[in-house]
Amino acid sequence: MRTLCASTLIGEFFVIGFAGLVAMKDPDLSVSTVWTVSGIAMFLCLLLCGLVTRPGGIALGWALQVVLIASGFVVPSMFFLGAAFAALWWASVHYGRKIDEAKARFAAQAEASTPDAA
Repeated sequence: MRTLCASTLIGEFFVIGFAGLVAMKDPDLSVSTVWTVSGIAMFLCLLLCGLVTRPGGIALGWALQVVLIASGFVVPSMFFLGAAFAALWWASVHYGRKIDEAKARFAAQAEASTPDAA
């Protein structure tokens, strides 16, 4: 699960950076505000890559997805991109758990079929 979720978060890291570039064109927003918010969100993406397997890591990932969708109020294309990444996040969590369960089953079967070395 960690690999899939981290891949999604790295993709979001880049999308947030590009959205920051788009948001800079808005005359109502200061450059420092745009890059402070974008930088914090980008940092959280990287931080969550390491926290995804810890308790609360998935919930923090979902919170990031909500914030990413809500950023569509500043950069309208982020409504679509945020929804797309929320779908990718769901798939990463859902299928990542299935892969982890299958790996655990396979490892248990392999261990059970190995003769004792006594």
